[in-house]
Amino acid sequence: MTRLFSILAGINAVALLAATVSGAISWLRQGSDRGADSYFAHFVLGLTSALMTLFVHCLVLTYFLGTGRWVKEVCLAYGLPDENWPRQTRDIKRRNTPRVIFAMLLTIAAAAAGTAGQQRLWPGWVHLLLVLATLFFNFHVFLVEYGNMRLNAQILDGVVTAAERIRTERGLPSSADALRNDEI
Repeated sequence: MTRLFSILAGINAVALLAATVSGAISWLRQGSDRGADSYFAHFVLGLTSALMTLFVHCLVLTYFLGTGRWVKEVCLAYGLPDENWPRQTRDIKRRNTPRVIFAMLLTIAAAAAGTAGQQRLWPGWVHLLLVLATLFFNFHVFLVEYGNMRLNAQILDGVVTAAERIRTERGLPSSADALRNDEI
């Protein structure tokens, strides 16, 4: 998952930067013949990057919910103590989730302020400040999410190793062998 997240977050970061640059170009061309074209490009890039940001963060939330539940179930099934891996996955999820939700809300606020600015309901500087906050905070959260995913991957490896050890001690086939036999 860390590899997939790295690719998606990288593409998302480039899209957010492209939307910001196109917004600056659109603002500079305001009133010129090409102002409408640059505004449309900014609108499309901004909306696409905002939706992609929400998608990436929702994917991360789902990943931590799913793997946390898996760790809890495996530890219950094999009698592994809660203070080891299940607690660690809960702690990661609890540290990560507020940041992710705030990053998503900030992204939504920046997009809404852009629309409000375009309709002349809010001053343009509100959109600009929210865009800059969105950029910096999302980039920070992407780094935090990546670190948490790496830590979570280590936990998953530890749970698998402990479960395989217990299976061997009980004379059971490895998980891979058991899955292979179920396919036959």
